[in-house]
Amino acid sequence: MREEKYDISGMHCAACSASVERVTRKLPGVERSEVNLTTGIMTIAYDESQCTQEQIVAKVEKAGFGAALHLEHPAPATVQNAEDAETAALKRRKIELIAAAVFSAVLLYVSMGQMLPFGLPALPLPDLFSMHTHPMNFAVLQLILAVPVLYCGRNFFQGGFKSLFHGNPNMDSLVAIGSGCSFAYSLVMTFLISDDPSYVHNLYYESAAVVLTLVSLGKFLESRNMQKTKGAITALMQLSPDTAILADTGREVPTSQLKVGDVVLVKPGARVPADGTVTQGESSVNEAMLTGESLPVEKAVGSEVIGGSVNENGVLYVQVTRTGDDSTLSRIIRFVEDAQGRKAPISKTADKVAGVFVPVVMGIALLAAVIWAIAGQPFSFVLRVFTSVLVIACPCALGLATPTAIMVGTGLGAKHGILIRSGEILEITHSVDTVVLDKTGTVTEGTPAVTEVLPHRCEASDLLSAAAAVEAVSAHPLANAITAYAQEHGYGGTVRPESFENLSGRGLKAVLGGETVLAGNRRLLEEHGVDVSSLASDAERLSAQGQTPMYFARGGTLLGLISVADPVKETSAAAIQKMRGQGIRTVLLTGDNRAAAEHIGSLVGVDEVIAEVLPEEKAGVVERLQSQGRKVMMVGDGINDAPALTAATVGCAIGSGSDIAIESADIVLMRSDLQDVPRAIRLSRLTLRDIKQNLFWAFCYNTIGIPIAAGLLFAFGGPLLSPMFAGAAMSLSSVCVVGNALRLGRAKL
Repeated sequence: MREEKYDISGMHCAACSASVERVTRKLPGVERSEVNLTTGIMTIAYDESQCTQEQIVAKVEKAGFGAALHLEHPAPATVQNAEDAETAALKRRKIELIAAAVFSAVLLYVSMGQMLPFGLPALPLPDLFSMHTHPMNFAVLQLILAVPVLYCGRNFFQGGFKSLFHGNPNMDSLVAIGSGCSFAYSLVMTFLISDDPSYVHNLYYESAAVVLTLVSLGKFLESRNMQKTKGAITALMQLSPDTAILADTGREVPTSQLKVGDVVLVKPGARVPADGTVTQGESSVNEAMLTGESLPVEKAVGSEVIGGSVNENGVLYVQVTRTGDDSTLSRIIRFVEDAQGRKAPISKTADKVAGVFVPVVMGIALLAAVIWAIAGQPFSFVLRVFTSVLVIACPCALGLATPTAIMVGTGLGAKHGILIRSGEILEITHSVDTVVLDKTGTVTEGTPAVTEVLPHRCEASDLLSAAAAVEAVSAHPLANAITAYAQEHGYGGTVRPESFENLSGRGLKAVLGGETVLAGNRRLLEEHGVDVSSLASDAERLSAQGQTPMYFARGGTLLGLISVADPVKETSAAAIQKMRGQGIRTVLLTGDNRAAAEHIGSLVGVDEVIAEVLPEEKAGVVERLQSQGRKVMMVGDGINDAPALTAATVGCAIGSGSDIAIESADIVLMRSDLQDVPRAIRLSRLTLRDIKQNLFWAFCYNTIGIPIAAGLLFAFGGPLLSPMFAGAAMSLSSVCVVGNALRLGRAKL
């Protein structure tokens, strides 16, 4: 089964996207076909042995639309060219809109200015164009003013009738039929004026022109706002520089030609061309666009840097470790694109409605026209009802309600370093009621650090100096934590022991300055006759908290005790408190001993602690919680968390974790900050609220608007809706939906 993406052109509403989905799903071997109206991208999964790319393109084109294979990660220059073309098209549409508005305003003034209640003065036209004395000339003047407007709105007629002839009527079809009927009827009346001057009162040129202008205005505002909703991916694509400087030759080469192992020179102010490791130099690097981290991060030899981040000051030499689709930036873009390209369940329901909406509306318009004709109303009245129903019922707002909110929501998440794999995940995350947290690397830092230093009848400096000297020869993680702590406090000197010996399960024995130094557990020191009873109670207290206390002695005398543990992240407790404030139950899941787990759990305030769980059992714990009816989010960072991440309703990976964990997850937190978990849940709730608001107003608008346009109020003595007001209302509904989605982009997480 092969999955591909295609750029679909010529779509204007949800009925268009539904038509493309319908015709492609009929192809043999097609398993799934989804079209995103806002991005214009179709994602299709098909069996290559039964279907080809040519067949897919041909089928879409036969339905009246264009199709071309989507370029996954275009070069920044290509993106810029596409943006320039889109901007130029928008500028052209703006000019045509202004021209249409000017002609429509004059036409409206000529035809109806004297009928308005506030008594506008008549235009200073020669008597030759008077409605009363020269009705034919008056009609021809309106015709002349209407033609430029129809030309400016030619896209509605070209696309609308083309889709109609292909059996896939869309929003353009409704507008084209409504406006075209008004214009054609007025044209016939113009030729009949010479026989009967009273026909001058049956002209609807202004309706045809103003409807086109108002709908064009709505589409223009909609397109302009849609450019803003696409900003997240565009900004990410532009992060990667076009060229890089090779350190060995100083030659500038295209970034796309970089290979793993190349060393590149990154000057101050330049963007890092690819993921890599610093081999020389020190600097601050701004990773805000990638991780959401507002402050620059200090980088030195051995530090990892992300392609697309900005080198603030110093010169860096970076050895490339990942390129192309494997790079962090490419994976982020892929995450955001997938999220914006895949539909949420709520969107599929709306699209099914929109898919049959246009044919149903055309039937309603025709039925209403027939009923009023049978009721004895004149043809001009029937035409007005027919046009109003067609124009007001356009399902633009319905089709844009969900994808615009999904697009803005995923973009907002990416801006905060929260990557969401799909629109479906963004929608269902709001329902999470239980968050299961892995301990090591998620709630805690994931690396050992010194937590307490307890000297015994000596200065702390003596204890740390001796500890740093003997532990410097060991590669054990606990030893690394002690030497790092000692260096940080100025005691990591260059003194090295004359000899040393690793004692399995007990610690280290070394000779320093002619004296024997012991570093290890209680058993080691007691074997060498060192009394540790004075610190035994402290050691037991620390052990009960899951820490590892290490004794140190020199020349047979106890120096003290240094305790090492995996410290809790500064933000973990606050993050868990926020989750509890959202009504979420928190569970700490770890393979560590119960004492250590209980201590960490009490520090951060989780509701439940599940300890001593084997890696392969973690997924079982998640499934057990889900069998109890809970919606579970699993948050982890290690390879052993991957099965649990997959089993959970929502899998959330810490960005600094393993690639396997990230690939298994539905949400990735680039900042490795647990506070992004409640932010992700809040983002989901805000997005779903936005979608429901959009759908409510879209359905409400059509439910109320169609009966009014069909003449329901008129039947009970009320007014009859003008096609002009119907066009204005239709455009306003689409603009409101997109505007409401953009409002989500300013929300605080």
